[in-house]
Amino acid sequence: MTTTNPAGEGQTPRRPLLPVLLTLCVLASAGVLGWWMWQAYMETPWTRDGTVRAYVVTVTPQVSGRIVELPVKDDRYVHKGDVLVVIEPDDYQIALANAEAAVARAKADLDNKQAEAQRRAELTAIAVSKEEQQSFAAGADMAAAAYQQAQANRDQAKLNLSRTRIVSPVNGYVTNLLAQAGDFATSGQRVLSVVDSDSFWVDGYFEESVLNGIRPGDTAKVSLMAYPETLTGHVTGIGRGIAIPNTQPDGLGLATVNPVFTWVRLAQRVPVRVVLDDVPPSVTLAAGLTATVSIVSGSASANASQGGAAPVEAAAAPPKPSPAP
Repeated sequence: MTTTNPAGEGQTPRRPLLPVLLTLCVLASAGVLGWWMWQAYMETPWTRDGTVRAYVVTVTPQVSGRIVELPVKDDRYVHKGDVLVVIEPDDYQIALANAEAAVARAKADLDNKQAEAQRRAELTAIAVSKEEQQSFAAGADMAAAAYQQAQANRDQAKLNLSRTRIVSPVNGYVTNLLAQAGDFATSGQRVLSVVDSDSFWVDGYFEESVLNGIRPGDTAKVSLMAYPETLTGHVTGIGRGIAIPNTQPDGLGLATVNPVFTWVRLAQRVPVRVVLDDVPPSVTLAAGLTATVSIVSGSASANASQGGAAPVEAAAAPPKPSPAP
């Protein structure tokens, strides 16, 4: 007696194609996305090595004396022209008074010498000799020179007196204030520093391999480590030189050449200056903050093609000198 197998028994079940197709599509999409991210990573100029910078004005007195007024506080904002330091003016007021007295004395002596020389110049040769006339004329000239010197000393005394009041040359913030009222300020030595609030910019240190994609005028995106906001700026210049360690000689004057592996070449980093277009009030800039900078390549050319004015910083390179005949 023969037995028959049920229908379909012993046959391999057929797998649906939809999951396989979905898996292949996901893998293809991941591959395309990975390739695109790799291209963006390799070709888009960006760096995490960025620093916020600003000009710092060092306030150095030009005259010495005791500090009698110090109306500013540390980390406080000051306007251009605000008084920062007042040095005791008494000595310089006395010096000015002495200089003015010297000017008056020199003027009186000059008037007397000129009158004497004029009287003898009008006398005849019988009353006065030619030598005496020349001697009195020379004395008048010397008195005129002494009068000019006294005037110059008076002007210097006035200038020194005005320098006892030191005002802020820029708008900015007083930083790292260590001086106090009563301290002695020495001419030529720093008393305080003011960070120019109108001069903040960002230096992005880009590898030399991506510099060909950066042009003055390109749009830049700046992300500060301290704030979540993304700031917008534009490239104003690319550094034209960095330090070369191999140029430093040793104690004997011989060249110091650092050994490197022939199959490894580290890309140098060149500073690229980015000026911020707008800083929101919620962001407090401070020199030294860490920033990530990315450049929108070709934005300068796109702006120029749309009729926008070329940036002033993107000036053409100077012409090459013509060869000598």
